[in-house]
Amino acid sequence: MNAPLETWDGDIVKARRLQAQLAMQLVLEDDFPTPLRSLGGFDVGFEAEGTVTHAAALLLDADTLRPLAQQATRLPTRMPYIPGLLSFRELPALLAAQAGLPQPPQLAFIDGHGIAHPRRLGIAAHFGIATGLPSIGVAKKPLCGGFDPPGPEPGDRTPLMHRGAQIGWVLRSKRRCNPLFVSPGHRVSMASAAELVMRCLAGYRLPEPTRLADRLASQRDGR
Repeated sequence: MNAPLETWDGDIVKARRLQAQLAMQLVLEDDFPTPLRSLGGFDVGFEAEGTVTHAAALLLDADTLRPLAQQATRLPTRMPYIPGLLSFRELPALLAAQAGLPQPPQLAFIDGHGIAHPRRLGIAAHFGIATGLPSIGVAKKPLCGGFDPPGPEPGDRTPLMHRGAQIGWVLRSKRRCNPLFVSPGHRVSMASAAELVMRCLAGYRLPEPTRLADRLASQRDGR
């Protein structure tokens, strides 16, 4: 098995090769507890002109969607921004934040892509392989692929396609709002990814796990 995180040595070709190898380990079938008792929300931001990575992790009650615990972590950014390799840049701080929670969530929602990535390893998929946790990517913009716009009603969705395969959903989560780009990360099926996001909405465009993580990572939580 390949290590999900290696010390950045500047070798882009090697990193892309590792992405492809790790993507082969992904499980795209439902493999999470039912009923779910806890959810995780995760997001990453960058500070000080990108030299500091700020990761936020929250543990939520799966029934009420209320936060049970939260953890924010700041680490020196380990590598520059390179298109398609963002998960290597974000993962160290995310893992540190997740380790600070009192217990791991049974299902993780990550602000970013799962398999909706040119080499099928966005941050949600990479995080899932690194932690072993079931994971879903919830992104605000597409990274790759083509799609037809979904209908106007919450729950309307269309497939996000890339190279002849479905890599996610274009999901309307709220009327008069741009759609979300939802994709399975690890241990979650394509069909369940969109349904789980819809289940975790509370009147906002984003599902509660990533909405609250985004607030914490962006320091819009009253601090």
